[in-house]
Amino acid sequence: MQDNLIITRSASDLTGRQFRYYDFVMAAFVAILLLSNIIGAAKPAAVTISGEQWIFGAGILFFPLGYVIGDVLTEVYGYARARRVIWVGFAALLFMAFMSWVVVALPPAPGWDGQAAYESVFGQVWRIVIASITAFWAGEFVNSYVMARMKVWTAGKHLWSRTIGSTIVGQGIDSLIFYPLAFWGTWSNEQVISVMITNWLLKVGWEVVLTPVTYGVVGWLKRKEGVEVFDEGTDFSPFKTKV
Repeated sequence: MQDNLIITRSASDLTGRQFRYYDFVMAAFVAILLLSNIIGAAKPAAVTISGEQWIFGAGILFFPLGYVIGDVLTEVYGYARARRVIWVGFAALLFMAFMSWVVVALPPAPGWDGQAAYESVFGQVWRIVIASITAFWAGEFVNSYVMARMKVWTAGKHLWSRTIGSTIVGQGIDSLIFYPLAFWGTWSNEQVISVMITNWLLKVGWEVVLTPVTYGVVGWLKRKEGVEVFDEGTDFSPFKTKV
């Protein structure tokens, strides 16, 4: 398939335009978001490095991919379209939490002995659920906003500075909200702060490692879509879905 000529456009000039790959990127974002919360969050993993054991949530291996895709959305399609995807992800998380609660609460059929195992995987503490959804919403919007503003400030140059910079701020907000809301008072203050900082550093580190992948995906999508979007004159309110 032949690549399109890349044309620099203001995001406001692209209102209502249809893009070929936008829906696929949205689907990838939501799929990774849900799967990393369903599968990865349920298992603590451990690795031994230089004789020292490190324990972490298995979901951290894949959840940062959502931030990478969030960066791709904002960089290629602009803040308004990234905003719509964030709201779709937010709604999907709410439905996942509600469905998990309903299914776990249903009485098991006679003779089925898997209820305890089912509850251990899908049973959720609502304090943690609320903390997770709130942190996702705030962190993703901050990440997208910083990414969009930095693109204008840097005139579209130095993509690495935007992806890493927005992740530092966005994941910082995510961690600052999630860990205190979820664990303050049940863990020691030192544990909350230590895990919060460690996981923030791991997520930022993942963003750095995946920078070449981000460059490749962004470049390919821009060539296929034929646009270079700058958020000049964009309404950055998170409480809209119009593009």
